[in-house]
Formats: sequence, C-alpha cells, structure tokens
Amino acid sequence: MFEDRTGKRVPAVTFHTRQGTEWVDVTTDQVFAGKTVVVFSLPGAYTPTCSSSHVPRYNQLVPAFKAAGVDTVVCVSVNDTFVMNEWQKVQRAEALTFLPDGNGDFTGGMGLLVDKNDLGFGKRSWRYSMLVRDGVIEKMFIEPDLPGDPFEVSDADTMLAYLAPNAAKPLDVTVFSRNGCPFCAKAKQDLKDAGIVYEELVLNRDYTDETLRAVAKVASVPQVFINGEHIGGSDKLAEWLAKR
Repeated sequence: MFEDRTGKRVPAVTFHTRQGTEWVDVTTDQVFAGKTVVVFSLPGAYTPTCSSSHVPRYNQLVPAFKAAGVDTVVCVSVNDTFVMNEWQKVQRAEALTFLPDGNGDFTGGMGLLVDKNDLGFGKRSWRYSMLVRDGVIEKMFIEPDLPGDPFEVSDADTMLAYLAPNAAKPLDVTVFSRNGCPFCAKAKQDLKDAGIVYEELVLNRDYTDETLRAVAKVASVPQVFINGEHIGGSDKLAEWLAKR
C-alpha cells in the first residue's frame, strides 16, 4: 500500500525546466506557496493511458478547476524537460503546467517512485492526483496497488467532483466541416458566440465522406455532435442553442 500523505507538505525540490533556450530552475515554493494547485502524476510521457485519457481530460477541465478556485493544474512525470515540453505541444495542453521530475526527486519524496524495470522504464511515478493548498496536501487520490497501470481514481472528473461537486462540466462538441463551407463557418461562429469550445474535424484532412456517412448517415456538412447526440447542420445547431 502507498502512503496517503494528506495533511503533509509536498516535498521541497527543484524542477529543472527548459523554457525557450534557457534552463530555468523552478522550486516547489514557486509552484505551491500561497496557491491552490491540482497535481496529477503519471508513469510517462507519450504512454497510452497518459496521452489518451489522463492529460486530455485534465486539460479540458482546466476552466472548471479555475472556476472552483484552483490557480494551477500541474502534470508531473519522471521524464526530462525536453520530453515533457514536446509532449505538451503534441497534446496541445497549454492550459496545464508540465513539470519534469527527471531524477524522481519529487516523486520519491511523495513515496510513489516505483520500479518499472520490467518494461524498460526504470524508476517511474505511480499514478495519483492531489489537491494542494499553500504547499499542504488536502486530498490524495492514489491508484490501487495492483499489477499493471490501474486508472480508476486519479482522473480529472474524480478530482473535480471532490473539489466542486456541483460544477458544470464543459460540453463535448465536435464539428465535422470542410474548408470553404459557409454553413460550417456559421455553425462554428454560433458555438463561439455561445462560449462553447469545440473540436473541428475537416473533410479530407481528418475524415472522409465515408466516415461521415458511417457516423451521421449523411454526407452534408457541417454535422455537429454534442455529448454524443447528433445535432445536425447549422440550422439544427441554431435551434439547439436557442433552447439552452
């Protein structure tokens, strides 16, 4: 079993980061002192669960965390700063702060440095999340000590539910579009005007006609999906927005 360090201070370490062309040392005091911080730590950059689920959802929920009083959402991994910087770009996760714990100093101080030699990873972080106020840990969600890489409690939704149970979560919105389509432009503008963040998939870049027919049973664009519901084209979207 891993130690739950609730009520204790975070380890005092220095993170060696690369910002632009300069080395910049960042201390835990700079990260945590006088701030409310959500931290989630994971086994490694570019690994499947970390890239497909852990980072993207925390990145999406940053506005909700900030509305609940969180100053910073931090991702920690036992990787060097060059790897973490490139991974952040690939993930398009500019809303998060990526901290490289290359030597495992912070993770070791948390008592969560584990041996992943069987995978050729060396020492890595066990997956966990925590809420930290002014350097003191208020709440920890540590994945169960089971074989493999369990991902059950350190997710962004669990943390948000603890911090702000009634917080409104962002809508999951995807717009299938094509370049030069005026109706697509209208749909996207309507979403922006409503303050709704969306993901855009562009014809012949991200999908084909066959894909659209498979998921929406039509080939015309735009096609808008919200929280798993097929809304339809720009007119249908306008009707949906008018009913909110």
